[in-house]
Order: sequence, then C-alpha cells, then structure tokens
Amino acid sequence: DLDSPPAQWTELIGVEPASQPHFILMADPFSGGTNELLQGMDFAYPSAVKIGGLAGIDNFTRSSGLFCGDRLYREGIVGVALSGRIVIESIVAQGCRPIGPVYRVVEHERNIILRLEVLDDPEGSRSQTPLELLQGVFQQLGEADRQLAQQSLFIGVAQSGFKPELKRGDFLIRNLMGIDPRNGAIAIADKIRPGMRIQFHLRDAQTSAEDLEMLLAQYQLENMARSATPVGGLMFACTGRGEGLYEEPNFDSGLFQQHLGSVPLSGFFCNGEIGPVGGTTFLHGFTSVFGICREPYP
Repeated sequence: DLDSPPAQWTELIGVEPASQPHFILMADPFSGGTNELLQGMDFAYPSAVKIGGLAGIDNFTRSSGLFCGDRLYREGIVGVALSGRIVIESIVAQGCRPIGPVYRVVEHERNIILRLEVLDDPEGSRSQTPLELLQGVFQQLGEADRQLAQQSLFIGVAQSGFKPELKRGDFLIRNLMGIDPRNGAIAIADKIRPGMRIQFHLRDAQTSAEDLEMLLAQYQLENMARSATPVGGLMFACTGRGEGLYEEPNFDSGLFQQHLGSVPLSGFFCNGEIGPVGGTTFLHGFTSVFGICREPYP
C-alpha cells in the first residue's frame, strides 16, 4: 500500500535504513507492482540507489525466471541489499535528445495533455493544444528528423519543479501513446500534474551513443576531480539497444571501457531497466543503467 508509513516498507524489505543500503533488483516482467515497490522503497530508503531490470523472456514458452539462492521463482522480484564500505553511483542513459522548446502543462485529464504553453516565452504565448505545438516543432526540423519523428517521438517529463534551466538528464523519457486529431490532445505513459514541464524528444542510434558518451565523460571528469576509485560496475541494458540498435556488438559496454577501462563490468540485457532520474527511481525502456561501485569517501 503506497499510503503505508516508511516503517511498514522497511519491515517488508527486511533491511534497516540505518545500514545505508543500496539495492540491486531483478523483477519478473509479467508480474505487476514493480512501480509501486520502487515508490515504496524510495519512501523508506530515500538516500539509497536502486538499480536493476526486468528479466528476459523465453521466446518459446513466453515465461521468465528469477533465481534467489538455489530457488527458481516464476514471478515477483528478487534483490540484493549492499551496505558497509560500499557506495553505488548510477548512470541512466535514456538515449534521447530534445527538440523544440520546453512547455508547461496548462490543462490535462489523467495522462492526457489538453493544453500547453511555451515556458518563459518573452512574447507571452497563449496556451495551445499539444498537436498545434508539435506541428510547429515539426516544421522546424530537418528532413531526417522529420522522418525519425514519425516513428521515434517521445515525451520528456521534467522531474524537478524548481530547477530553472533544464538539460539532458533532467527529463524522464516516456512513450507517446497517442494523438487525438479531434481536439489536439496527446496521451503519454505517465501521470500528469498541472504546471509540469515537458519537452518532445527523438531517439536513434546516434543520439543514444552521444547521450551515453556525454554521461560517461561527465562521470569520468567528476571522478577524477574527487579522486574516487571505482572498483566495479553493473550494466542493465535494454534488449532494444545492443547490436539491434547500433549494428555492432558491445557498443554500450565498449563506451564504458573507453572512459573507465580499468573498472570490471558485468551485467544483463533486460526487458525494462530500473534506475533513478532526479532522485526518484523509475522503470525505463530503451535505456542503459550503470551502477558503479566505490568505497565511501574518508
């Protein structure tokens, strides 16, 4: 129950927050409740990093499996809590780039956006339907991006309501579920709140590569500045990435080696990836999530 106090979530998980744990989670893709569990764990363990993914599917039996100890489970979630002299830092590469301006939600119903306005428009823009604004953005795109927008258009939802300037990594990427040509509304795969900031995004192989390259380079610079030494990493990559996206094997792990070559890396291909954006843990798609382990600072 999402209304339960943190103590009940702590009792359910069986790990004391005082131990300052971090979590590695693997979930069955057919079981419900993963998003609710992540919300509850964020509530009970707000400073803990949670990373992981949804298990793969057997194409013949359409089933999945999870191991915990020597037991096989066909549903649910298994996990490991790490505490002591270990810190996990996350990199979440959603592989998208923004197009057009940032908008503010003016009117909505559930997950349907009805009216938007351009954020910080010096001309004081009036609210318009998402379809009207999207058509304006479409006209500003080059031919290649117009073609891409026909099949790989997504919505970025800002996770901070107070950050004045938004950049890559500040948006949670969600699927555009549909457009209603009658009223110009769009439906997205997430909850909507009044005043929420959104931006249209595109995804392709080049963008995915550039996004991960930028995040790894940023982590490398920060790591050098603070003299922290990573000791190992885990990668949870979507089955929609890899060779099918880049047309070459080991692309994401290869970029990791370029920037953090001495750090051992292992991981999984997943049917959905678990990782934080803006301090909140989400279930993602078409994403690579890295958990990099190091010792705490002295």
